[in-house]
Amino acid sequence: MQKINVIRMTNDNVDEVFHIEELVHPEHHWSKESFYNELSNKLAYYYCVKNEDNKILGYIGLWHIIDEAHITTLAVHPDYRKKQLAQILLIQAIEDCYKDMIKYITLEVRESNIPAIMLYEKFLFESIGMRKNYYQDNNENAIIMFTQNIWYDKFKNNFANIKDTINKDMVVYDK
Repeated sequence: MQKINVIRMTNDNVDEVFHIEELVHPEHHWSKESFYNELSNKLAYYYCVKNEDNKILGYIGLWHIIDEAHITTLAVHPDYRKKQLAQILLIQAIEDCYKDMIKYITLEVRESNIPAIMLYEKFLFESIGMRKNYYQDNNENAIIMFTQNIWYDKFKNNFANIKDTINKDMVVYDK
C-alpha cells in the first residue's frame, strides 16, 4: 500500500469527495452544497485520506458540540475498502476529540451496514437505540451508537491498541 495522507478537507476537495459519495450512496446522497455548508460550519471537522497520487480515497465528518462529537459521515471509495482507511479516518477524528476535550462520540448507522457496525464496535461504540425509518431513500432503520467516556481507561487502551495495528510508516496524519 502506498503512503496515505490524512488532510483537513477543503472546498477544493468537494468534487472528489462528492464522486465517492455518489458511488457509496447512489440512491440518496449528500449534495455538493451540503459539503460546502459543512465546511463553513465552525462545529464541523472534515478529513480526507489521500494516496501518494493525491487521489482522495475516503472521508469523515463530525461535529464537536460542547463535550460530545457526532460523526455525520464516513465513506471509503469502494475500490479501496479493507485497507484500514476507515480506521485511519476514525483515528484522526478521535484524536481531534481528545484535543477538544470531547467525552462522548455518537453516530447513526444503517442497520444493514454490518461492516460499519463491526468497525464501530471495534472502537467500542455500543448500540443504544434505534431511529425507525431514519433513512429517506428506503425508510431503513438507523442504529444509534455511542461511546462511553473516551477518557476512561477501557476506551483509551483499546484506542491505543488499534492505533498500534496501523502501519505508522504508511500514514501521515494532519496536525
